[in-house]
Amino acid sequence: MRRGSSLTARAIALAVVLLILIISYATSLRIYFAQAHEIASTKAEIAERQQRIGELQRELARWDDEAYVRTQARDRLGWVVPGETGYTVVDADGKPLGGGAKISAETAPAEPPQDSWWSKLWGSVEAADRPAPVKTPVEEKTITVKTKPR
Repeated sequence: MRRGSSLTARAIALAVVLLILIISYATSLRIYFAQAHEIASTKAEIAERQQRIGELQRELARWDDEAYVRTQARDRLGWVVPGETGYTVVDADGKPLGGGAKISAETAPAEPPQDSWWSKLWGSVEAADRPAPVKTPVEEKTITVKTKPR
């Protein structure tokens, strides 16, 4: 009988050790897979951004071509070369059709921005009229401990 009970105690001890090892490795594996997923998503994000950088560099290189700049000035701003006559096609309401610059009243600022140089200058003049109160230093009191003579 003694032989059977010691085998059961060993089996329980072995099962507990195996359970602890499985929990330990499962946690480590979960962390490993989470980090692997994060690394993969970061690599994908890096690839997307590098692709976008390439697109922006190609767009920037196009602006070095004088013919492209002239075409953009004609299309976006409605510019014409000296000696040419520019025409704007309008619809029945008198609104322009097609390209050219569109300037509307909504885009024009009604009042100057608050952080303009003159508003900063005037703010400093107003601040000079109200100086901050001067604080006087407070004298520190020293604490002395009296001891009894021996």
